[in-house]
Amino acid sequence: MDKKTLVLGASTNPARYANIAINRLVRNNVPTVAIGLRKGEVAGVKIENEKLPFEDVHTVTLYLGPSRQPEYYDYILSLHPERVIFNPGTENPEFYKLLQENGIEVEVACTLILLSTKQY
Repeated sequence: MDKKTLVLGASTNPARYANIAINRLVRNNVPTVAIGLRKGEVAGVKIENEKLPFEDVHTVTLYLGPSRQPEYYDYILSLHPERVIFNPGTENPEFYKLLQENGIEVEVACTLILLSTKQY
């Protein structure tokens, strides 16, 4: 799989779904970059704490609640991803509309399930 993925809301806490997602993405050979509140590393992926201009991001998978998403709208749009995955608890109809208006696919799904069922 070459769908470079940005995990937004990444965490070094192994109990967090974002952490589990990074591990599973790496295990499935998906190129992965990550942004979280604090710098760190998970499965060899550096977690950055600033909005870096990553290139060739195919998918952004969100682990941020709707109230924290607006500060990332312009940033995500600037990456020109093909899709944004809204994991459980991140659903945001306002952001869906903005993404769709910019030709970005919206997927309300669970990254972990998509990976385990080979639908990623």
